[in-house]
Amino acid sequence: MNASSGSGGGRVRQLRDKAQELNRAAERSTDPEERRRLQDKARRLQEQSEQESKIDDRGMDPM
Repeated sequence: MNASSGSGGGRVRQLRDKAQELNRAAERSTDPEERRRLQDKARRLQEQSEQESKIDDRGMDPM
């Protein structure tokens, strides 16, 4: 079983999906301030997912 199939991998997937959803909402937004806010939030979620993915990749499972 690889690290991405554990509960951490599910969280990473959720963060990435939410970031993509926010980016799509930003693309649809006509308000520049709202677009920037959504893009910033999406970027933070993407960065968080990358950090959690790195933790998963290190193999937290000692077996």
